[in-house]
Amino acid sequence: MSDTPPDRLSTNPRSPHFDMDVLQRGIGIRFKDRVRNDVEEYCISEGWIRVAAGKTKDRHGQPLTIKLSGPVEAWFERAAEGGEEPSQPE
Repeated sequence: MSDTPPDRLSTNPRSPHFDMDVLQRGIGIRFKDRVRNDVEEYCISEGWIRVAAGKTKDRHGQPLTIKLSGPVEAWFERAAEGGEEPSQPE
């Protein structure tokens, strides 16, 4: 597995950008110079993240999300099998 996180990733299993293997390694996200732990989906090349809008749910029981634009950085929290421990970018 690569040491570079994917350009776009989602935590929602219904999304085409969902990847359980990548999520099990853990992904760190820095958005506008702040580390975020509440990111539902991100896209590095387009510069946005999607986060839950409070506890509000849609009619299908999924959390409502809002899209925030700005610089996005992503990194792996844990190394791939047999690899070195990754470090958080400065």
